[in-house]
Formats: sequence, structure tokens, C-alpha cells
Amino acid sequence: MEQFNELVSMQMKTMDKLLYLQSELERCQQIEQQLFTLRQNTELVEIREEIDRMKDELRDIHRIFEEQTEEVIRSYQEMNIMIP
Repeated sequence: MEQFNELVSMQMKTMDKLLYLQSELERCQQIEQQLFTLRQNTELVEIREEIDRMKDELRDIHRIFEEQTEEVIRSYQEMNIMIP
């Protein structure tokens, strides 16, 4: 049971990180649109690079979250097998 709780706790931390990054990505995309509208190309390139970096990080976090979900499920199944 302790392992299961630890896995769920880790997954919740990952989810918090994922939600934070998604909100930051949305914020940067809004800035990107504003810069594009203002035609500030130098800053536009910088924000696009930041958006690309965050998208990469978001993909990594999604992958980690999926792996954690599988581990939580396995742990839960093992716990149910051990408890009659």
C-alpha cells in the first residue's frame, strides 16, 4: 500500500508540472501572436524557440505521466492480488 501511495504522489507531482507547463505554453503562444501582430521579428523568433522548447518538455512529461500511470495500475493490481 505504501508503494502505491508513493507512486500516486509522484504522479500527482508530474501532473502539477504538466499543468503548469501547459499554461506557460499557452501564455507564450499568446505572446507569439501579439508579437506577430506587431511584426517584431527578433522577439518573435525568441518566443518561437521558447515555445518549441516547452512543447518538447511537454511531450517528455506526457510520456513520464503515461509510464507512471502504468506503474500505478500494476502496483494496484499487485496490491489486490496480495490482499484476499
